Amino acid sequence: MRNNRSKTVAGIIAVGVAPLALVFASSGSALAHGYTQDPPSRSYQCKLGKVQNCGPIQWEPQSVEGPKGFPKAGPDDGKLCAANHADYSQLDDPRGGKWPATDLPSGQKTKFTWTLTAAHATTDFRYFITKDGWDPTKPLTRAALDPQPFASVDYGGKQPPKTVDHDVQLPAGKTGRHLIYAVWDIADTGNAFYSCADVNLS
Repeated sequence: MRNNRSKTVAGIIAVGVAPLALVFASSGSALAHGYTQDPPSRSYQCKLGKVQNCGPIQWEPQSVEGPKGFPKAGPDDGKLCAANHADYSQLDDPRGGKWPATDLPSGQKTKFTWTLTAAHATTDFRYFITKDGWDPTKPLTRAALDPQPFASVDYGGKQPPKTVDHDVQLPAGKTGRHLIYAVWDIADTGNAFYSCADVNLS
């Protein structure tokens, strides 16, 4: 009787552990995650509760991971802010152009801060910005962005710390509402992390 009971308990444990093992096995680079905290990304705005109806990204703002190679490859147009994740599609919703925007000084050096829940060997961090005259009421596309990053920080495969600060020069001559598309390229996987931050340049 005791042997049968032990087998039953062991079977229950095995059934319970198997799905967890599958989750960890399929997560790949799940421990290498990050987001821009300053200026606050859309995912971080959701985490802070400053934007409602965000879906699951409010609990995991660090998880906007997608294929790297932007702008030639990477996430699809219209799905750039969520990096093709259907679960995070709220990040691609322009919300009528009314996402909270951070005031920044055009043409001046500004600190950009990433929070990494786990660091990873890194190729670089790159920052793109929308063109003058882009439409903030539409989902972000490549055509809406300047083709070259306005700032790029090379890491050469090194692992950054958990908090990463970059002093970057904002483009001169741009004013009004813009969106900054930040890309963290991972060196030893096929993925990158993407972060959309709404800003007002003055």
